[in-house]
Amino acid sequence: MTKQKKYVVWMVWASIWPASLVYLYLWLSPVLEGNRIEIVAFIILASIVALFPLQIGDHPVFFTQGIAFAVFLYYGLFIEIIVSQVAILALMAKMRLGRTNLHRLPINLFMFLLISVVSAGIYYALGGTHGPSAVSDIGDAIPIVSYALSQIVLNQFSIKFVANVLYKKEIKWNDRGFVWELLTSGLVLPIGFVLYIVYTEFGMSAIFFVGIPFVFISGMMMLYHNSNQVNTYLRETSIIGHELTGKLGVKEVLDVFVDRLSKLLPVDYIYVYDVKKDKRLELIRFFDRSGEIDFPNIQLSMGQSISGNTWKGGESVFYKKKSEWSHLENQYTPDRAETVLSVPVERNGEIVGVITIYSTKKRAFLQFQFMIVNILGNYLGVAIDNARHYEKTKAESERCALTGLYNYRFFEDHIVNVFEINQQQENVEPISLVLLDIDHFKRVNDTYGHESGNEILASLAKRLHEIVPEHGTLARYGGEEFVLLLPGYHQEEALETAHSIRSHITQKPFLSHLHIHESKEPVSVFVTASIGVATYPDHCEEAFDLIRQADRAMYIGAKQRGRDRVASYKELIQTVQ
Repeated sequence: MTKQKKYVVWMVWASIWPASLVYLYLWLSPVLEGNRIEIVAFIILASIVALFPLQIGDHPVFFTQGIAFAVFLYYGLFIEIIVSQVAILALMAKMRLGRTNLHRLPINLFMFLLISVVSAGIYYALGGTHGPSAVSDIGDAIPIVSYALSQIVLNQFSIKFVANVLYKKEIKWNDRGFVWELLTSGLVLPIGFVLYIVYTEFGMSAIFFVGIPFVFISGMMMLYHNSNQVNTYLRETSIIGHELTGKLGVKEVLDVFVDRLSKLLPVDYIYVYDVKKDKRLELIRFFDRSGEIDFPNIQLSMGQSISGNTWKGGESVFYKKKSEWSHLENQYTPDRAETVLSVPVERNGEIVGVITIYSTKKRAFLQFQFMIVNILGNYLGVAIDNARHYEKTKAESERCALTGLYNYRFFEDHIVNVFEINQQQENVEPISLVLLDIDHFKRVNDTYGHESGNEILASLAKRLHEIVPEHGTLARYGGEEFVLLLPGYHQEEALETAHSIRSHITQKPFLSHLHIHESKEPVSVFVTASIGVATYPDHCEEAFDLIRQADRAMYIGAKQRGRDRVASYKELIQTVQ
């Protein structure tokens, strides 16, 4: 939330909330004489219960509505407002809001005041009363049930409204917070009704007979929810671990890790560092939930900043507020950061990276979430090792060992994939293919030796790679044949590229150091190439037909017409016609 919005929130609250309380007190004229001790007891009970919230996403669910329900039925709207407002203050104190989140206090106070007033209005409109006679016959069930339901609906509506308007978040009505509120309300509100009945019959002792068990139920519900939450996090962590250890490259592993971690935990910033050979930490992945910070170019020495200190110490650290780590702050630290988790990434007993996450809230993470980040750090270390091995194996299966270009197997799979994607689009684009074959390459091998021939093939691959368009795919198709796939290229553009390739081959000789001649000096070897060009959909309909047409253009249009030239399949067709 911007500072301007925070100022507006405080100004609206200060101008409306106090005046509303005064007006409601004067209008409702609550009877306090003789009831002060009981009302204070209800306030204390509600405040204690508020200390056991369930944290569902960004919103705590607490059980004071049961106590407030009993207070409303017996004492009326104003006393219920006082009980609810003090309970919210207790909850906010429990959450230990920092300066950056202090605006949540007026938002919640005003929001619950509004809910209380609107729900009470519905209750009064349906004929509801207060005191011992609030429940006297079956007809009283209608206003009571309506009041309870309106509290649930209005609470969820206000939470979603604030999230959308003030925080610009996408809202989901049927989320976990709504489900948990329905479940807890289904338990808490009936207990609140029982508290009202017992209080009506036995007075102050009801607060002990029903209220104290209510506190224990709140504590047990919180423990159950926390345990369930831990299990949920562990399941999610296991799923992330399986994702990371799949057939992914290093870049994909890092992207998946940052994406899943940003969704799993309430983080505002994620920094993933890699330990380089020069013994420095280099930032390789960065996440900023606000989108205000561009990917920073950061390199840290050992002991520098929080991440460098984690690397130096070799142990995970958990700082719950800025005062605990301010001595490690530098120009790379987010300005509004409060809570920090920083864990080393280890592989084979050696630290190879550091993960540091920040939240702008104090005490934003729980201890089990710290444990989760440690587990994910271990997964990441193993996953990167597996990814590098996978990339190496994949490269060996897809690349020509001599030239480093893609091989025949990869290229044939790739061209089929390119055609499938192209044909699924609304507007089909042209696809061109350039096929070249070195002229009289056997003569080169016979004259200078096969090692020299291999040297020339590798040099040619480098020369071709220098002029291949950014979106082109270059491969060694076999022997002395090379192929270039050009998605989106029309025939004229492909021919222009082919002529450029030809000139780069013939404009200067290739140097051979591994020749079989007696001289130890490198020899200059001049080679030429015959090149064929074909284009989809002008000359074919299928992927492999494109290769065949380019092959025909090369052999018939270039080889048989003297070599060292470029020929298109279009020229071949026109000659036949």
